[in-house]
Amino acid sequence: MTLSHNALDTSETRMLLDPGMNLTLRPMRYPHFYERYRDAIKNTWTVEEVDLHSDLKDLQRLTAAERHLVSRLVAFFATGDTIVANNLVLNLYQHINSPEGRLYLSRQLFEEAVHVQFYLTLLDTYVPDERERHEAFAAVDNIPSIKDKADFCFRWIDSVFDLQELETKEHRRAFLLNVICFAACIEGLFFYGAFAYVYFLRSRGLLNGLASGTNWVFRDESMHMAFAFDVVETVRREEPDLFDEEMGRQVRAMMRDAVDAEAQFAEDLLGGGVAGLSTADMRTYLESVADRRLEQLGLEPEYGSKNPLAFMELQDVQELSNFFERRVSAYQVGVSGSVGFDEEF
Repeated sequence: MTLSHNALDTSETRMLLDPGMNLTLRPMRYPHFYERYRDAIKNTWTVEEVDLHSDLKDLQRLTAAERHLVSRLVAFFATGDTIVANNLVLNLYQHINSPEGRLYLSRQLFEEAVHVQFYLTLLDTYVPDERERHEAFAAVDNIPSIKDKADFCFRWIDSVFDLQELETKEHRRAFLLNVICFAACIEGLFFYGAFAYVYFLRSRGLLNGLASGTNWVFRDESMHMAFAFDVVETVRREEPDLFDEEMGRQVRAMMRDAVDAEAQFAEDLLGGGVAGLSTADMRTYLESVADRRLEQLGLEPEYGSKNPLAFMELQDVQELSNFFERRVSAYQVGVSGSVGFDEEF
């Protein structure tokens, strides 16, 4: 990695993915990234604010199939955000040549650490057996449905790992595919699928502590995804020729792979027969989310599926807000807000 040849260079010809590391914050070239950073600061929360102990009685009430669902879910949570954090450090921070953007990425890395702490606390509370906790943290090695999702993530991390600088259009396209993968497929699909299981349980009156913490994680993940889509849209404006038909085909293939991996995870979680939630409905829900992500990227829907999960439309989650409106609620530094599930899910 090399620093900018001229740290004071404010040339309008400098682009977001140009090699180097521009250090100049004034004049600010990407103020929308800085606003994302400021919004994220307002969303500060701590794991200690989440009361998981209220869930302990609920855990005793679960059926064997529901306990399996929860066990698999927390096993995925235990590793998912760590993978995202690794990609931030190894790839995004190196190649997004904007000090404003790096401010946001630094904040996102902190939030990913809070999420990891939340899931650590979740496992310590839900799983008293030390051996079972160890297996959950090693899920990428010993649970096939989670390993498949992790392998999908690692494949896209590795695709740009050896790029020290984005010197060619092919390099930049490869980097954009990495950004799109983590925004649309991992944070925008894998995590949204996981959140759906949490809100399904809450709709049954179960595990309200888990749902309360998930509300805050959900908002953070939504903002992470919004920032990444901002990056993609900024590059699209600066270098429109990067977004050719081949990239569109690659994004579609990537999204299909992600839906298939997440649908396989659903087969694992729901294979024992969980009353009120079928693998077919989860598959359709995932397809509807995938279509939404493709539309956000300016692509036509792949599946034409509609969200079949009524509890995702009707669930009253007061601590959430519609991140498009960017109104904060239920945080230490916040004001009242509202939810728009029709746009998000």
